[in-house]
Formats: sequence, structure tokens, C-alpha cells
Amino acid sequence: MSETVQVIFGIVLLIGVYILTQMVVGLRIRRAARGVVRDLENRQAKTPESAVALPYAKRNLLRIGLKDFRPKAVEALLQAGIIGRTADGRFYAIKPMPEKHDR
Repeated sequence: MSETVQVIFGIVLLIGVYILTQMVVGLRIRRAARGVVRDLENRQAKTPESAVALPYAKRNLLRIGLKDFRPKAVEALLQAGIIGRTADGRFYAIKPMPEKHDR
């Protein structure tokens, strides 16, 4: 293989690895989001009056171990309007999590 083909192959491979890692992170955030909504529904937190505190809603910089995607999932769910936050920082489910789409 010529040097040019090797460089192009290497760049394409790096782009492919980057896209794959982003897809995996997205899947893990979606899975964490389903868990957050399920947690709120199990706790019957469906209105601002019945809202509950989520200890994992904030990022813990001193946490050692595997990456926790739940804080990012909480942010995404808030932005999507699936969950709500009260003035005192408690959370409640506004609507159910959209069903999983098979691709």
C-alpha cells in the first residue's frame, strides 16, 4: 500500500472509532434516562407536589469508578420536557419516556 492510502485509511479508521464511541455514549445516556424516569414513576413523583430529590442529579467530581451517565440524562430529560424540577431542586415525571425505536 502506498503511503497516501495508508494515511487515508488511518484517518477513516479514526473517524469511524470516534463515531462509534459517540454512539455508545448516546446509548448509555438513553439507558440512564429510562432509569431516571422509571425511578421517578416508581416513587410516584408525577406532580410538583409529589416531587422527590434525586441524589444522582448532580455530578460528583470526586467519584471514583465507572462513569455515571445519570446526571447528563437528567439534564437531557429536563431540556426535553420529560421531567420537571421544582424551585427547591426536586424532580418529577411530566410524561412517560418515549418508547425505544429499533433501527
